[in-house]
Amino acid sequence: MFFLSSARNDITILDTIKTLEPYRMIFIYSLALWLLLPYIFLHLLWRARKQPEYLRHIGERFGFYSIKSGKPIIWLHAVSVGETRASQSLVTRLRETYPDHQILITHTTPTGRTTSEQLYGDSVLRAYLPYDFPFAVRKFLLHFRPQLGILMETEIWFNLIHFCHGLGIPLLLLNARMSERSAQGYGRFAKLTLNALGELTAIAAQSADDAVRLTSLGAQNILIMGNLKFDIKPPYAMLELGKQLREQFGVTRKVLLAASTREGEEVLLLDALKNILIPDLLLVIVPRHPQRFADIANLLEQRDILFQRRSNNHAVSDEIQVVLGDSMGEMFAYYAASDIAFIGGSLLPFGGQNLIEACLVGTPALVGPYTHNFAEATRLAVSAGAAIQVTDASGLATLAQRLFQDSKTLLGMRQQCAQFIEPNLGATSKSLQLIQQHLINSTIKHSSNP
Repeated sequence: MFFLSSARNDITILDTIKTLEPYRMIFIYSLALWLLLPYIFLHLLWRARKQPEYLRHIGERFGFYSIKSGKPIIWLHAVSVGETRASQSLVTRLRETYPDHQILITHTTPTGRTTSEQLYGDSVLRAYLPYDFPFAVRKFLLHFRPQLGILMETEIWFNLIHFCHGLGIPLLLLNARMSERSAQGYGRFAKLTLNALGELTAIAAQSADDAVRLTSLGAQNILIMGNLKFDIKPPYAMLELGKQLREQFGVTRKVLLAASTREGEEVLLLDALKNILIPDLLLVIVPRHPQRFADIANLLEQRDILFQRRSNNHAVSDEIQVVLGDSMGEMFAYYAASDIAFIGGSLLPFGGQNLIEACLVGTPALVGPYTHNFAEATRLAVSAGAAIQVTDASGLATLAQRLFQDSKTLLGMRQQCAQFIEPNLGATSKSLQLIQQHLINSTIKHSSNP
């Protein structure tokens, strides 16, 4: 009997240890965050050198907010520009479906916040999501008391998820993507990741590959709903602006757009394009990050390349070789004004950017070898004939030359853009159904626990 009792006690102790293990890991993780606190302030100061906006609303990054709402809140977190744009169709539907609720959109970057202002004005609340310190996360959740939370794409914040779970706030990971590289990164913190994924209310993955990688990390409640980016409707104002830009660029010129370029890619493009002949070519460079506008202007000046800033808003003369897209929130207009779009972040190992926006306005896309952040969308676009993938900048320049010389092939690619978009619509409606299901449950809990 003694041995049986001892064995039962041992099992109880082991069960207790297993139960406490996630809390121990959360504690270690939170302690590491406190040790990084000085670096956080240095990081903000460093980023503020080129973007002073990083020094605004600092209190929000630590859970201090002045804005409030008298309505029940649906909260959506969109880190930066890409996630904010991706959620546009969903936010529109949420506002239509729940007029008695207030939409709160949180961001991490000033550019994401600015994009939200451009898209929604004062019709939504917006703030920075606090850093993942326990005190800051708790203050955020208790201040706004959201009835439901939505994280976009690849946002796994351990304390945030843990506190939502503890407070009974349904938290969904929507439009979820998980690249092989990201999966390896989260895999280094396997126990924390497993616990966080288990505490999410539901996960809606973009593709089967994303679902497989999430499952390998321990996620179980996964649905495959497609990519919200396909459901975005280009704003009429941007399409009209695109027509105006095309007039400024020159309707007879060949316009190659380098969209959302990252550091180092502009040099590769300029070197490659100078080795080929494309008569009347106009290269439009739109850097991904606005703090790099001045750097690209300096690069063009150093190379004695005649260029004009988009902000000048003047007609582009025949002598101008490059237009520097130094504006925010006009990417649809740039795509609509161009013949071909190179999608930045793909010539160097940044993982690529969203090529769906180009295809939504019928502009064929060229992408480099590094597309792991948008692997499924790239595969589908290439398969549909709406995009072509190249191995390097030289291949990109050669391909652009061939397409500009072959109007029939270029026209065919433009037509195939619709064939790429059409079969992939519907993620917004599926996501809304999932939100409705869990928002109803949340409302019941809130009403029974005033």
